[in-house]
Amino acid sequence: MHNFRNLEIWKDGMEVATMVYQLTMAFPSDEKFGLVNQLRRCAVSIPSNIAEGCSRSSDKELAHFIKIALGSTFEMETQLILSKQLHFSNEKDLDEIINKVVIIQKRITNFLKTLEPKQ
Repeated sequence: MHNFRNLEIWKDGMEVATMVYQLTMAFPSDEKFGLVNQLRRCAVSIPSNIAEGCSRSSDKELAHFIKIALGSTFEMETQLILSKQLHFSNEKDLDEIINKVVIIQKRITNFLKTLEPKQ
């Protein structure tokens, strides 16, 4: 078992989730049940799945939840790019979050490699 609070990928996920919540407060009100909801769900999913995976008893189970978190990062990146194309927020703010998401993707991928059985 891992202590999720000590994992940099969890800390990064929490930071991005906070940024997404702050960013989406300024989105158009008619997007409340559209991109705002989708982005927030993805944002929460990343650290939540990392934490849930850490509660599991094997690296195989942990890897399963880490892969779900990774999938959420790619989903979120797509939604942020769409938000940028629709001019829902300041381009600089969106680029900052997108860059952080890409970094998280790389860190999660590297973490997953440590969980794979050695051959």
